[in-house]
Amino acid sequence: MRQRRIALIGDPSETIVAHRAIPIALRLSVDALGIDVAWDWLPSSTLRDPIADQLAAYAGIWCVPGSPYQNTRGVLDAIHYVRVQAIPFLGTCGGFQHAVIEYAAAVWGIDAAHAELDPTAQSPVIAPLVCALVDVRGGLHFEPGSRLAACYDRATANEEYHCSYGFNPVYEERLKDGPLRVAARDDEGSVRAVELDGHPFYVATLFQPERAARHGRVPPLVKAFAIAVGR
Repeated sequence: MRQRRIALIGDPSETIVAHRAIPIALRLSVDALGIDVAWDWLPSSTLRDPIADQLAAYAGIWCVPGSPYQNTRGVLDAIHYVRVQAIPFLGTCGGFQHAVIEYAAAVWGIDAAHAELDPTAQSPVIAPLVCALVDVRGGLHFEPGSRLAACYDRATANEEYHCSYGFNPVYEERLKDGPLRVAARDDEGSVRAVELDGHPFYVATLFQPERAARHGRVPPLVKAFAIAVGR
């Protein structure tokens, strides 16, 4: 079987816990599955036009934490490419934020701002959280019938975060009609994950499931992503 490869889109840094955890999470997942999947880091600064040429060799894209990215436009172009071309996609933390921004601009047709990059934006799609979620763990409630619920094979979970920005609830009505839909909420009902109907695999989470791998656990979402890539 031909080896399949994942592109890790972001700006790698050993100081970021999630970046140290991601290779562990992938290794645990592919070993558990017995599949031939490898991965490469693609720093955002290396992303260029035409993005299709650069990403053509990859069977999956993971947009990793660590925003703001050095090349925001390149990251958004990469997310747009995998969404339109139906290539398996996982976005965590900053990846979640930028997946929402890309979709809001391309599909909802709005000026999709990120408050961290544009603090003066009147109604940013990604806004400051009321309470920052920096190195904290929180409860999650998966939407019935969602891909996330199937990945975890249960209705709830407890995952780790490291973020200060999230989905602006002003835009939540737009998630009700799909195809981009809410996949998980926290204990207070705030959106913490989205997924895209009709796509082979497109899941974005504000939480960082990869962190579980630091404790020797196979993250269910990473495993599901690896399965999608390995098909």
